[in-house]
Order: sequence, then structure tokens, then C-alpha cells
Amino acid sequence: MANYTTILVEESQTEAGRILTITLNRPERRNALTSTMIQELTLALREAEDSGCGIVVLRGAGEHFCSGLDLSELRAMSSRSLEQHRLDSMNVAELFRTLYSLSLPSIAEVRGFALAGGMGMATLCDFTIASEDARLGYSEVKIGFVPAIVSSFLLLQVGEKQARDLLLSGRVIDAAEAHTLGLITRVVPGDQLDAAITELSTTLLANSPVAMRATKHLLHRQEIERLSRNLRAAVNTNAELRVTDDFREGIAAFLEKRKPVWPSRC
Repeated sequence: MANYTTILVEESQTEAGRILTITLNRPERRNALTSTMIQELTLALREAEDSGCGIVVLRGAGEHFCSGLDLSELRAMSSRSLEQHRLDSMNVAELFRTLYSLSLPSIAEVRGFALAGGMGMATLCDFTIASEDARLGYSEVKIGFVPAIVSSFLLLQVGEKQARDLLLSGRVIDAAEAHTLGLITRVVPGDQLDAAITELSTTLLANSPVAMRATKHLLHRQEIERLSRNLRAAVNTNAELRVTDDFREGIAAFLEKRKPVWPSRC
């Protein structure tokens, strides 16, 4: 197993079977995503396929799941070239696709914030168990981003009308609304989250591994062509927007903690 700097990967043996837990381990930054974390998560998910474990649990250390991109990444973005932005976008797309196509059943344990890319990861797992205090949102448009890559997956989950609402408004929703929309499997009080994960894990580990893998493969196979086509377009759209004046203004306003003045509106 690889050595990681931004995540923790742990295997545990239960009476029902083995569980692989991947923990985003930057609690002091609300587990915000960096380029390194994105690459490490992708590698850890690939290694999970050959780990011999029955399920994967994805969680965040501390009080939050993941608050989206880290400020250090945002600061660096304004000076990157179109090709560098395209590579960044491809790495995010690869992470999401790897999580979506994982042959093992996956569970997201969500508490606190799950924003932007963090919400994408949380809702791409097969099961998303959230505490009542969880807050989720695709907030990219508020700072001049396009939630392009996640939109390909969100359309599968909630349909176009709901996707337009979430992506264009950038609003943050509570766990109850996310459950109503079908983005969350179950909402529980915070002190019952661990028990709910254990209960679901036990249920899954009692099932046939071959049957669950075949079921996941069948579901993924039905969408693979459309998803591949949409992700290619999403990567290009994401990269192209990151060299616009609106994007630069959105980043600057966010870092300076002020309201953006969009150049495209002037």
C-alpha cells in the first residue's frame, strides 16, 4: 500500500468481513482538496480493488467531510495556462470516475460541510449516510467556477431540473433536503452516524461479493458511453472558463473576502 500524506487508509476486520476506510486527513483545513489529495484519493481507490476488503468507507477527519478546493490551490490557479487547467480538470474527472466505477460497494460518511468537489465525492458513493448537521452544495458559480465535471454525474442522480437548481444557484442545502432530492441515502443524528455506518456495512458484507460487483458493473455499463462523452466536454469547459476574466475576478474576490464585480456584466 502506498504512503500517503493527505489521507489515511486503514483496513479493519469485523465479524462480517473486512472494511477499507479512506479518511481525508486535513481537518485543520476542513479537509479541503489539493492536487496531492486528489491524486492520492484516486490511487487509494484503485488499490482498494485489490485489497481483499468487502467495502470502502469514505470519510473526513474532524468535524467536516470536505469543503472543496483549498485556498492554496485557488491562489495558484490564476497564473496557470490553459493546458495546466485542462490537466487539473482531467485529474478531478479521473477521481470522480474512479469512485463512480469502483467495483466494491462504497459508503460516504458525511458530517459538517460537503461542498463543491466534496459534495461530488460524497454523493458519488453508492450509499451516503449523513448527520443532521451536514450542509452540502455546489457553490462553484459563486466564485466564477463551472461545476462542469460533477454535472455529468448529478444529472444521473436528480434529473435536469433539480441539477439546474443546485448548479446555477450554488445554494447550500441541509441533509434533509439532500435526502429528499435523492442525493443522500439516510440522515441520522450526529451521535448515531458511526452506528449507522456499522449497520449498513454489516448488511453489505453479508451479501455475495460476486453478485454486488456484477450489479455495480451492470449499472455503470449502461451509462459509460454517455458519461465518457460528457466528461470530455466537461474537462474542456472547465479548463476554458479558468482563463476568463470572470474566473480571475471570482478568485480574487473570494480571497479578499468581498463581493465579486463580474467583468462579463460590465
